[in-house]
Amino acid sequence: MIVSLFMFLYLSFQSGKTVLANFLSDATEAIGGDYNPTLGVRILEFECLNVNAGGRNVGCEVELWDCSGDQKFETCWPALMKDSNGVIIVFNDIPSHLKEIEMFYSYFVQQQRLHDSQCLLIAHHKPSSAPGRNRPNLAQQLSKLRLIHSNLEEDPEQVRTAFRQYLGTVVSSLSESRDKEEMSIIT
Repeated sequence: MIVSLFMFLYLSFQSGKTVLANFLSDATEAIGGDYNPTLGVRILEFECLNVNAGGRNVGCEVELWDCSGDQKFETCWPALMKDSNGVIIVFNDIPSHLKEIEMFYSYFVQQQRLHDSQCLLIAHHKPSSAPGRNRPNLAQQLSKLRLIHSNLEEDPEQVRTAFRQYLGTVVSSLSESRDKEEMSIIT
């Protein structure tokens, strides 16, 4: 079963989301390097085989939308969110990012009527940083969301595994929605 997923890898300036997106899509082997901000949006398309979705192994085609954290692109957000099946919010564990997460969650998850299971928080730790493994001080509504810590130098496979588990959850949600829609047409 092939399912197309549209996901947004989004958050603040210099959070490391492009490096993470490249890693998850196998677009590059390099982890370090100079900082080049994403202008607008960059779409990575890749196939992910053997994703566990509700106890079944399926393949899915993924569109990973690496969106700029610059608020000057806010007018593009409605077009970017159209037909999105999931949201990944990438942040650094600093106070200004923690406040922005609430706004992005409200806009990209709640207002788009996505389930919390379709949202993944990634506390991304840049290479050579000392990651804290404690849950950041998030607002109560965000504390129920799945959170992973990523440091691609220390444990890259843990990040890839957590991403694949998240994909499985999104694929399961999509399958359930399609099944309900088909049943409503039949009845």
